Amino acid sequence: MNDSRDSLVWRLALRHAAIAYVVSRLCVIAGAAIVGAELRADDNKIRERLIWGYFTKPDPHAREAVLPRSATSMILDVLTSWDGIWYMRIVRRGYPSFVPDGITYDDPEARVAFFPAYPGLVRAVDRVLPGGDTFAALFLNLLLGAVFIVLVGLLTRAWFGAEHARVAMVLTAIFPGSFVLSFAYSEALLLVLAAACLLALTREKWLLAGVLAAVATTTRPNGIAVVAACAIASLIAIRTKRQWSSLVAPLLAPVGFVFFQWWIDRHTGESRVWFRVQGEAWKEGASFGLTAIRNTLEAFTKPLTSPTDLITAVSFLCTIFLVWIAWRRGLPPVAAAYSAVIMALMLLPATVTARPRFLFTAFPLVIVAALWLDSDKRKHWWPYVMATSGAGLVALTALYGVYGAIP
Repeated sequence: MNDSRDSLVWRLALRHAAIAYVVSRLCVIAGAAIVGAELRADDNKIRERLIWGYFTKPDPHAREAVLPRSATSMILDVLTSWDGIWYMRIVRRGYPSFVPDGITYDDPEARVAFFPAYPGLVRAVDRVLPGGDTFAALFLNLLLGAVFIVLVGLLTRAWFGAEHARVAMVLTAIFPGSFVLSFAYSEALLLVLAAACLLALTREKWLLAGVLAAVATTTRPNGIAVVAACAIASLIAIRTKRQWSSLVAPLLAPVGFVFFQWWIDRHTGESRVWFRVQGEAWKEGASFGLTAIRNTLEAFTKPLTSPTDLITAVSFLCTIFLVWIAWRRGLPPVAAAYSAVIMALMLLPATVTARPRFLFTAFPLVIVAALWLDSDKRKHWWPYVMATSGAGLVALTALYGVYGAIP
């Protein structure tokens, strides 16, 4: 494909991606609005009981006996729920200087389990923008999500050609796990840094890749997947081109993770405190995939009894399917290494296992799935895939917003 043709195809792909991203964010807002409507109904029941004087016990579906709030505040409550609560605590209070023995999920000091890059960036944005820290967190992720979709297109263009960038960006934007791009979660920042790192490795920008990877490892525990990508890229560069300078990437990559562990230990006055909080408060252990398999089987043997099991089953089966497609279609070694570590870290824990947001973090698998769908014999599936993904995006947001499933 000549340069002018390539540029034209790329510009057209960006337009489609922009539309898909806007539509996907509207799907998330629709899911959050469903939760807001449910809460408004509960609050109206409480108001009726207060007016008639027979409020004897809380409504079993009401979170608390409060009068209706605005629709906007209800939607914001959804988008800052679950992990968002912990990140916002770090934004507002920082990290604790002491972690008590026998810490549980209910103790505010459990926020030690969350990495600092995202709350630190939110705090910086909050100093610049008006509207408060909640607005800063959500606005930041909205921008990061848009940047990530563009980076997916650039990676697809570099790996497989510009003609496939459109479908890769559109599918990534509407993929159900993309709800994390609108929640106050750290995945949006990790995904931008990981995608930028993979692009730098592809272009053999070793120092830039190492710096991006080092920052990525301060965002989330599974950010260490970029270390594997840097190591594989460096190994290939040394074997094929004798580029010993490529070693700077894997040497810098884990610095962020190591620095955070060193800093939090000094800050709290306790060695390996992060690991203790993970074990005591979050009950993290290793099941090596057995939890995912057990929950998947329970989703079939006891259908409709646990939304969390159903989500696990769908995510686990989707993971197998995407890995099969990647094996058939092929991935660049750096992308395969990154995705493999993400998948391993997703399936390893004994508690929270296969989930759409973890699968989404392995975005190279979504890229090859888009390419697989873009073949002539499967293009007629595209409208059905888009409709299913959009519905899944709304449903997941609503389920997580009413605490009907663990995200």
